[in-house]
Amino acid sequence: MSLVAPKLDDRRFQDIVDEAKKRIPHYTKEWTDHNVSDPGVTLVELFAWMTDIILYRLNQVPDRHYIKFMEMLGITLQEPVPAKVPVTFWLSAPQETSVVIPSGTEVASTQTETEPSIVFTTDSDFRILPPELKMIMTRVAASGQEKQYRSHNIRRLESGFEGFEVFSEVPQTDDALYFGFENNLSHHILGLDMDCDPAGGAGVDPTMPPYTWEASSGDREQRWQTCDVDSDTTKALNTSGRFLIHLPKMGRYSVNKQSLYWVRVRIKEISSTEEQEGMRQDQVSPKLQQVTTASWGSTVPATHAMLVSNEFLGRSDGSAGQVFQLQSTPILRREEREHLVVQVEGERPQIWKEVPDFAGSDAFDEHYTLDSVTGELRFGPAIRQQDGTIKLFGSIPPRGANLIFKKYRTGGGDIGNVQASIINTLKTSIPYIAQVNNRQAAWGGLDPETVESAKMRAPALLRSRERAVTESDFEFLAQQALPSAISRVRCLQPRPAEAGRVAPGQVYVLVIPRVKNPSHYLNPRELEPIEADIATLSSYLDQRRLLTTRLDIRAPAYRWVAVKAQLRATPGTSQEEVEAEVLARLYRFLNPLVGGPQGTGWPFGRDLFVSDVYQSLQNTPNVQFIRGVEMYAAGEGGAAEGKPVESLEVVSHGVIASGIHEVEFI
Repeated sequence: MSLVAPKLDDRRFQDIVDEAKKRIPHYTKEWTDHNVSDPGVTLVELFAWMTDIILYRLNQVPDRHYIKFMEMLGITLQEPVPAKVPVTFWLSAPQETSVVIPSGTEVASTQTETEPSIVFTTDSDFRILPPELKMIMTRVAASGQEKQYRSHNIRRLESGFEGFEVFSEVPQTDDALYFGFENNLSHHILGLDMDCDPAGGAGVDPTMPPYTWEASSGDREQRWQTCDVDSDTTKALNTSGRFLIHLPKMGRYSVNKQSLYWVRVRIKEISSTEEQEGMRQDQVSPKLQQVTTASWGSTVPATHAMLVSNEFLGRSDGSAGQVFQLQSTPILRREEREHLVVQVEGERPQIWKEVPDFAGSDAFDEHYTLDSVTGELRFGPAIRQQDGTIKLFGSIPPRGANLIFKKYRTGGGDIGNVQASIINTLKTSIPYIAQVNNRQAAWGGLDPETVESAKMRAPALLRSRERAVTESDFEFLAQQALPSAISRVRCLQPRPAEAGRVAPGQVYVLVIPRVKNPSHYLNPRELEPIEADIATLSSYLDQRRLLTTRLDIRAPAYRWVAVKAQLRATPGTSQEEVEAEVLARLYRFLNPLVGGPQGTGWPFGRDLFVSDVYQSLQNTPNVQFIRGVEMYAAGEGGAAEGKPVESLEVVSHGVIASGIHEVEFI
């Protein structure tokens, strides 16, 4: 059978007329006569007829011509996006001096007979510092008194001459032991060798200690951050042993008028769930006889990429439009100090600038273009003008000049999204480093853009032409600016009725960041875009907005909801498995990233009804019937609050997000 030509736009004359009429009440409410006798409708039909002719001609263009048109417009395939992951470097033993992990240090997964190793490189230099312990304090309460701080002699404690009780005589919630450091130990692995009296903290399950380790963040809103405990051989402060603690980013904080970098162990309030699982409070306070500190390593951000330095491309022949090829592809988006250097003998090296195209280049601009997918580096052409003169679009490297690409990174793609503990090989030898591993899964890696994706992007790019004017322009350009960091974008412009309540030219760009596991419970902090991304996006859109536009980039208003479902599991099935499936469906459906009726994220401004929740739970495996569903407004990422409701209203700049759901079996 003959091949059917693809239709780039399947709208016809009547479709365009109907669509235009539907938009009339939105833009001109006073226009109420939509009959064919109205002169305005005549203009609408004329516009639709002319558009229909254009669409008919466009639909005759075969795919090959479409791609050629894209090339003519300068549309190229986007480069891959590299995955990122924190990599932990372990020292063979604590050192008295600092140990440097250089930028570009290569770590990798294990190479097998069928699969090559996946290489990551560190993003920046990191110095592992020996800790400088300045102060030890406790915050305890004497009998019948309020909690107060007590300082302890570090030298006597390190020598084992002076011991003390870590908490109150009868341990209480928020009792704490503080370690104050003079130097910043952000992202270090802190070792605490503690000599405790045997069974000093009687009554505690060593596998479920009733305390948490925290570090000062320097943030006024969240002053303390929870630390991950790698290992504890003290059996919850019941015997001598060692704590290995992964510290987060730290900041100075004043405790009892002492501004230091603080790490503390604090007795937490035991929840009902933790109590049911067997967590118990100390009956008596543990007693600490001796303590010493050391650094056992650090966690450094790394990117799925290999670094190529000082690659020689060749020599210029002095002609316009020269093309050179970089050896390693695909090439990641260039960063600072990743550029071409033109070296003429006897002269200083010249740094040339990469541009997306030569449209704005003249004969004196030292510009070049670089195709990230193919690795093709091209200099500006010489084009004959209508008057017969030759115009150079970009300067030409002198004849005989050496062309050296100073630095670039190759790699990226979905293959870099490795699971935890996959990275285990140190490819760059560093003294005193014994092993490496990734405690978290890598994420953010995206494959290079496909031709089909580029064809879908072309109309939006042609419409916007790198200018942010309409709502769709802002949304498209925001996605282009940070494809690996942004999951969803929504642009809202105030309507005429709201003009008196907003600043003229105000435009709101609502950003939902990309997260590692979007279909699970989402912590409120995961849904807040980081400041660096907001700054990058603001700078990108600032160069493309109208002069009179005021940008406000923020997260949407999340409408938190908690659901309590009463149901019966099919006899003979595991209630735990049924509960896990029901909760997974709720967290996936009531989700700003992958939720909603279409599975593309909860629509902005769409209200939520109880019937929507019932529909999402239909056909759940091993559920005999659903007795009832109660829907509540929830605190930020928390449990249900108030009374059950039949519906939740969502503002135009808001989306639904899940709090904590519950399943009850009957």
